[in-house]
Amino acid sequence: MAIAAPSLRPISQADGGAENLQRALREWTAVIGAAHVRADTSTRDQYGRTTGLNAHRPLAILYPETTAQVREILRIASASRIGVYPISRGKNWGYGDATPAGANQVVLDLRRMNRIIEVNAKLGYAVIEPGVTQGQLHAYLKEHRTGLWMDSSGAGLEASVVGNVLDRGFGHTRYGDHCLTTCGMEVVLADGSVLNTGLGHYPNAKAHRTYRYGVGPFLDGIFTQSNFGVVTQMGVWLMPAPEAFSAFFVSTSDAGALADLVDRLAALRMQGLLQSTVHIGNDLRVLSSRTRYPWERAGGKTPLPEGVRAELRNEFAIGAWNVAGGIYGSRETVAATCRTVRRALSPYRVMFLNDWKLRLAGRAQKVLARFGLARGLGEKLESVRPIYGLLQGTPTDDPMRGVGWRVRGPMPAEPVDPLDCHAGLMWIAPVLPATGDEAEAVLKLVESIYAKHGFDALVTFTLITERSLVCVTNISFDRREADEAARARVCYQELTDRLMAAGYISYRTGPAGMSKLDGAGSSVFWDVTSRIKHALDPSGVISPGRYDPRAA
Repeated sequence: MAIAAPSLRPISQADGGAENLQRALREWTAVIGAAHVRADTSTRDQYGRTTGLNAHRPLAILYPETTAQVREILRIASASRIGVYPISRGKNWGYGDATPAGANQVVLDLRRMNRIIEVNAKLGYAVIEPGVTQGQLHAYLKEHRTGLWMDSSGAGLEASVVGNVLDRGFGHTRYGDHCLTTCGMEVVLADGSVLNTGLGHYPNAKAHRTYRYGVGPFLDGIFTQSNFGVVTQMGVWLMPAPEAFSAFFVSTSDAGALADLVDRLAALRMQGLLQSTVHIGNDLRVLSSRTRYPWERAGGKTPLPEGVRAELRNEFAIGAWNVAGGIYGSRETVAATCRTVRRALSPYRVMFLNDWKLRLAGRAQKVLARFGLARGLGEKLESVRPIYGLLQGTPTDDPMRGVGWRVRGPMPAEPVDPLDCHAGLMWIAPVLPATGDEAEAVLKLVESIYAKHGFDALVTFTLITERSLVCVTNISFDRREADEAARARVCYQELTDRLMAAGYISYRTGPAGMSKLDGAGSSVFWDVTSRIKHALDPSGVISPGRYDPRAA
């Protein structure tokens, strides 16, 4: 029989909840100072926004600076039975943003906990707090000439490294599976106790940051995609800069090439020849990062008419499918791997790019541009530069351009916070076996549903492991358009339901998908998670509703 975590009593004027909140606010103020407790309307409104469809305005926002402060905050929250929703930076756009998963919660914003505690250049790891951004860590590694590369997601410079790990995100290099490259967490539990995972609970454990499993049960995983504790410190492994690096790119005009590309690339991945994540994006995915929906050319029609779509592919020098991956190692191994990749992808034109070739292409483009001859080359370079950097662990805001694909009206030239430009964004990211047939089946399913509801199928298939693909796709809409937002809601529900029924379960989800996780046949799994939640957080104060389908 399931043991459910107790439900959180809603705070209201009628039952004395307001007085309870005010008392907790006074206690939190004594812990972190008045400047770091915000309950004003403007701040609460800022944290109550979402790129999705439903948001919850928080009761207040707390900004701790130390683990000791987090301990006290959670102790007070448990005593007061007030839900606390921790965020690292609040940049989880399309998967929940910074808004709480439910009503009557306080946001615990950990952005002030932004110390890079240690970087070990010899063993290749860093110890960081949750407020450390991708841009901050990259700048530190470069400034201190560590000879180390990080792995970066496409969420931009200000996104949290730890936050992405905890939602099991991924990036681009051979360290792209972020959960597999972490080692040792410091976690504050609801009663204020501090858990160190791996070998970290043993004083002076020499291999704390180099051997992730420790001894006994491996607990790190239960603090990802869960609401069991607040992670205040984490070890992350870093990649030694290789002697040689080459990015490879494939662009094909054949819209039916997906299955063949997946099978060829998956075979190379299984052999260990390709170690980076490999991204296979359709034309719409690439176009969304280079331009916005051409409402006038499309005659106001959605989704994008095929004729206009073909014209844009030609204008931006992209294919129907576009592949990017990285090759790392010694000069000899990189050269040999490039030859093998070229043979394996012989039906396609493969472009290999390293730092020297990129500089040479840039110079050539400038010269040719004087004679009006470099338009295609310029567009090609614009497309590959950001992904080339990501394949070397260099974070960029460039992918954020894609969030405004369907936003009407003026937009800033530079990438912006999607919450500031009315961008609607909801991700659906099913996992599937790494075979061409499975990829085709998922593509056919999602394209038909997007077309039915008037949305564009922006799709990337990512080889995240040797045996699995993630189909990363999103509904892009303008939140100011009531009809479009309503269609987005129905489209999201149908996509999620149809994919799950077909056996394609998302690798992560946002608030709109939480309630669907407790599907047929998975009840024992969620029974167990309920028992763990009840044991670690008996008052249910940490992130009520997050990855808890029975509370969503």
